[in-house]
Amino acid sequence: MSFAHQTLTGSKPEQYAQLADQARALLAGEPDRIANAANLAALIYHALPDFNWVGFYFFDGRELVVGPFQGLPACVRIPLDKGVCGAAARTRQTQRVDDVDAFPGHIACDSASRSELVVPLVKGDDLVGVLDLDSPRLARFDADDQAGMERIAAIFLDSLT
Repeated sequence: MSFAHQTLTGSKPEQYAQLADQARALLAGEPDRIANAANLAALIYHALPDFNWVGFYFFDGRELVVGPFQGLPACVRIPLDKGVCGAAARTRQTQRVDDVDAFPGHIACDSASRSELVVPLVKGDDLVGVLDLDSPRLARFDADDQAGMERIAAIFLDSLT
C-alpha cells in the first residue's frame, strides 16, 4: 500500500471532506482496528492544526483502555463515569468541551490541554470506544469540527469487520 498525504485546502467543511477521502483511502481493505486506529490518529494529528493529542480509547467491557494515539503519553484506563471520554462513551453522544477546566470530573492526562472533542465509536449496539482530540487552545472545536470528526469516526467504524 502506498499513501500520499495531501495538504488540506479551502473552508473547514471542504478540508474535512478532503480528510475523509484521505481516511477512506488509508483504511481501504484493512479490517484491523489497531492498524487503522494508528494510521488514522497520525493522519488527523498531522493534517489539522492545534492538536496536542489525537487518539483512540477502546472499550474492554468495563472501561476505556488507551489505544493508538499521537501526542504525549496518556492515561491508560478511563472509567465510564469519569472525564470527557467517559461521558462520550456512557452517553454515546459526542462531547465538545470549550474549556476542559470547566468540565466536572475532567481527567488531565496532559496539562496543556484546554479544549476537547470526543466522538463515541458505536457499531450496531456495541460500544467500540471513543476518538479523542485534545487542543492546547480554548474553544478549538466548533460544529464543523464535530461533524467532520463524526464522519471520520464513521469511516473508521465502517473499516472494522
